[in-house]
Amino acid sequence: MKKISKEMKRYNYLVGEIDAVYHEASLKLGLSDSALNILYAICDAGEGCLLQEICFYTGISKQTINSALRKLEEEEILYLKPFNAKSKQVFLTDKGRKLAEKTAYRIMQAEDEIFASWEKEDVDKYLELTEKYQLCLREKIEKL
Repeated sequence: MKKISKEMKRYNYLVGEIDAVYHEASLKLGLSDSALNILYAICDAGEGCLLQEICFYTGISKQTINSALRKLEEEEILYLKPFNAKSKQVFLTDKGRKLAEKTAYRIMQAEDEIFASWEKEDVDKYLELTEKYQLCLREKIEKL
């Protein structure tokens, strides 16, 4: 079995550590990872976010998103409305907006503060290289 490079090991470690930090944030904020991701996606996309956009932005399976949405609906955090024959929109209730302000918006603010503390050139380079990696990876995966 072929081993991966030390750079790839380091990258995988860092991605895992970043995921662990977001998981820790979810726990501290009293939410499941899926619930925090859903609130984050709605806050990012705006009210009336399409269900398919949540799946796209979070990278979480539709089945997992649907399970988490049902729970959030039961807790009166959000509600769904038909958008067309095949799509639904997700809206926050007043209770959901208050929860989002105490949770997802705080995460978004922390992320913005991090980038604001970096030199613009570093942010631009980081985003450029991350996008380049993502596009190259997608290309390689398509060829599997």
